[in-house]
This record gives sequence, C-alpha cells and structure tokens, in this order.
Amino acid sequence: MPKITTRPYDAEIFQALSECGLPPVLARIYAARGIENTSQLETELVNLIPFERFKNITLMATLLADAIAARKRLLIVADYDSDGATACAVGIRILRKLGAMVDYLVPNRFEFGYGLTPEIVHLAFATKQPDILITVDNGIASVDGVAEANRLGMQVFITDHHLPGDTLPSAVAIINPNQPGCPFPSKSIAGVGVIFYLMLALRAELRQRGAFTAVDPEPNLANFLDLVALGTVADVVKLDSNNRILVQQGLQRIRKARCCAGIHALLQVARRDYQQVSTYELGFILGPRLNAAGRLDDMSLGIECLITDDEAYAAEIARQLDELNRQRREIESTMQESALIKLEDALQSQQPRIQATYSICLFDQDWHQGVIGILASRIKDKYHRPVIIFAAGNTDELKGSGRSIHGFHLRDALDLIAKRYPGLILKFGGHSAAAGLTIQACHFEQFCEAFEEAAQTLLTPADLTRVIETDGDLDISEMNIALAECLDRQVWGQGFPQPAFTARFYVESQRIVGEKHLKLKLRKLDFSNQAEMLPIPRKSDDCYEGMLFFHNDPLPDWIDAVYRLQANEYNGKTTLQLLLEHWFQADDQVIDDAW
Repeated sequence: MPKITTRPYDAEIFQALSECGLPPVLARIYAARGIENTSQLETELVNLIPFERFKNITLMATLLADAIAARKRLLIVADYDSDGATACAVGIRILRKLGAMVDYLVPNRFEFGYGLTPEIVHLAFATKQPDILITVDNGIASVDGVAEANRLGMQVFITDHHLPGDTLPSAVAIINPNQPGCPFPSKSIAGVGVIFYLMLALRAELRQRGAFTAVDPEPNLANFLDLVALGTVADVVKLDSNNRILVQQGLQRIRKARCCAGIHALLQVARRDYQQVSTYELGFILGPRLNAAGRLDDMSLGIECLITDDEAYAAEIARQLDELNRQRREIESTMQESALIKLEDALQSQQPRIQATYSICLFDQDWHQGVIGILASRIKDKYHRPVIIFAAGNTDELKGSGRSIHGFHLRDALDLIAKRYPGLILKFGGHSAAAGLTIQACHFEQFCEAFEEAAQTLLTPADLTRVIETDGDLDISEMNIALAECLDRQVWGQGFPQPAFTARFYVESQRIVGEKHLKLKLRKLDFSNQAEMLPIPRKSDDCYEGMLFFHNDPLPDWIDAVYRLQANEYNGKTTLQLLLEHWFQADDQVIDDAW
C-alpha cells in the first residue's frame, strides 16, 4: 500500500509569498516546491541564466565562428531519443541560418549503440568526411571515440549534460554543466538546452565580428524554443527555474502556431489542439511518437520531421512516426505481460534473487532492445524497485536499460558495481533515475547479484515503500475553476510536480464511459462545520464531476482519493472536474453510523 504524505513547506517562506500577493493555496504550493520569492516564477527570457556561465562556451563559439568563416564541414552526432533529436534539429536549423556547412548523423541503436563510439566515428569519416564533429546529448563518456576521431584528423566539440566519468574525452572543447569546474547553476538542463545555449554564444560572437547586416540580419533564436521545450520535457529533466523559462517560452510559441512544421504535424496526427498544448502533450503525446523512431527504426526519421519546413513532408513523416508508436505500444504490451509472468513464476519458485526484493533484473531473448527502457519504467512503477531490463545485443552481449526510485542513484550504483567487480560491466552511462549498460550474456546472473548487493547497500526498507506526495487538502472555497485554470497556466514536470490534493469523498453516482473509464459525481467531506463545534464533518453541499481513467470496476461509497483540478471544456462550457489519480477504500463506519 503506498504511503500518502503532504509536501512540507517553510512557514516563513509561505508567509513571505502570501505577503507578495499570492493566495494562500498558491503560496503553499510554491513554497513546497522550493520557490522562495515570486521572481522565481517569472518566465520572461530576460531571466535566463547568461550563456557566459558555461565553462568553455566562449571558446567553442569562437572556434565555430572560425570554422564557419573557413567553410569547414561540420557534422552533428546526435543521440537517438527525443532530447537528442530536438538538440540535433536546433543545431542544424540555427547553424544553417548562421551560414554553416552542417549535416548530421545519428547512430542506429541496434548497430552502433549509444554515443560517439569508434565505429560511428569511422562511419562519419567514410560517409561525410567532416572537419569537425559536434556531439549533442552525448559524448561526455566517449573517450575511445574522441581518441579515434583525433587519430583520423577530425576535431571534436562535445555538448552534453550527462554525468562525466573519471576520465574526460580529449575533445577540443567540452560544454557540459556537470563537468568539473563548470559554474553554470542549472545542472539539470537537457541536451537540447545545452546546444541552444551554444547557439546563443555563437550568435553573440558573430555579432561582435559584424557578420549580420540589414540584408542578412541576425536570427531570432527564440523562434527555436518550441524544439527546446519539447526536448526538455520529453527528457524528464528537473524543471528548475531556468528550464521552466525555456519550456514556458516554447509552449507560448506553439500555442500561437509559431512552431516548426514537424511539431505542428505531430500535434495534428495525434489530434491535439495546438492552442491548448501543455507539458502533458510534450511529454506523453509528442515525445513518445518522436522516440518511436529511435526505438524501432532510425531516429533520422524523427530529425527529418523536425528540420523540414515542408508541411506536406512533415505530415507524411508524422504519420509514419504515429504508426511506429502504435507498433511500439503493441510490442511493449506483449513484453510487459511476459515480464509480469516471469516475476510471478520467480516469486512462486522462491528464487532468492527475486525474494531479496530490493531490486529487479529481467532478461528475455525475445524482448525488443528499443522498448526495454519503457518496460523497465512500467515494472519500476508497479513494484517500486530499481529495475534493469535486458535484451539481446550483438553477439554474446546484453543491452540493459534501467529505471530507478527516489534514494537510489542509478548511475552511481552502476559505477559502484564497476569498481567492485572490474570487467562485469562493459560500458554504462546515464542519470540518477535512468541509465543504460552493456554486459556479457554469460555474466547476467552475476550482474543481478551485484545489482541486488548495491541496492541493499544504498537503500533502506523504508525506501521500498512508494510515497505519494500531495499538497494536502483544499477548502471547499478553494475548489473552483479559477484555481484550476491558474494551475493549468503554470509549467509542471519533473522536480516541479503538478499539484495534487487529497480528500475523502462520498461517491454519489458512477457510470462507465468509453468502456474503460468511470465518470463520477463526488461530494467532499466538509470539515468547515467544526467551527460550530459539531461532533463530525458532513458531506459538502457541492457536488463535483470526477473522472477515473482506465478503471471500470465500481467504487465503494466512501473513498480516500488523490486528485487534480481540471477546467474541463465541453460544448463551449467550462466546468470544474476532479481527475482521480489514486483511490483507496475509506474507513466509513464512523461516518455511516452518524448518519
């Protein structure tokens, strides 16, 4: 059973925010998310952290300006996920506007794996013959690949945001907020954000050189923030103040139909209104369709969708991406069913590795390498354990994708295993919450034991209980459309979670809609009459519309629920609706006895 807790907040900060004019409910919400003053909620571009705070960014911008002037051939080497694709698109689009000769190459994950490997360097050299390789969303761990590029006479510029290893690649310059000595404060910026910042620095360098004229004016780089917003949200990085500015500005451009043809086409194929787009659409509608190319086919398809200005061509690619996403969902469903059967069989057979319960590692010869990350996420959500799912790789290797829970830094755990058992992991990389790795197939059981050992070292039993954080209860007076619309206008996401509330409800009516959802009428338990010294609370006079998606079994009369407020538009009318995210049967005996 998950544990429901209320996010704590500092009373003094709450008071300060209230004195700045925020209503108490908003002051409470923002204080619980680390907001200390209202300036942190401002999303104008003027509030962005200056690009000069990045280590090596001025050097790289100068070298790129020299390369453009010398007509050198640039090649962007991208990652095969949404962050990598959008980062590549930002780089291609802006560099071409700035007069660069630039092309791109994205590794096929099934042939080359992740990052700037020696193999992808050879492919780049043979097919593109670039003078300079520019990595986006990768490269910080590509020690061997950079060395091989140097040997072949190609310079390497690395732009990345992943955590570095013990040894940095011998690139000409590295821009990464997480490299040693970098003062850039937004350590959670996505790869697309890093390359966008480099383009800001490059434009400033070209401006200083007098490169722009009335005939050839400097480009407005804010026009590319739709791509930055998509990559930032889809990569599930922490939405700190700086990232929220990037995302909010991008969303505003999409809502005004000022986005690229590819994003517009993806919204159309998903039947989403661009005027109502939010972080939800970026993360759960557009992101998966873009990622489907890298998971099942070739991310070049996704990149082409984002760099074309031809609306018909973008629409055709978007249709292909939509179909790939349908295939991905079918594969994922089959794999999830298989994985749950494996876990159930393991539990029944009393396998010690499964019974240990601190971690889960699974492998199946038939699982698709491009979908194991999604499967790991699903299993992690179900069992609240660090999970690594493996699929067959090349020859005798297994490719693994992991997802983690709060309190277990996945990349650090893999680093710990690599140090404890040299040679067990062939290569790895990633973040605290997600990582990838490669092992020898014959070492699967040994790795599972080592991973469990690391989990037991780094986790406590309390960490294994899922905690659902909410913003507590709402007064009846606070449950209104105005608050719902106010919350809808804010950017929410990883590290800045969308507000959710908890309360006890009486289920006045319920019916199934769309064959698999429950439409509800709910009355909230009202504690306001306690001021009148009445012995018990009562059902409120207001009745709320509610929705519980993907659930069609009847609910009990009384439930404790975690819910969100939604301003629901239907037939030109806007009403308040409660979206139930979790529910539990309430202990209703005392209340029933009183009525």
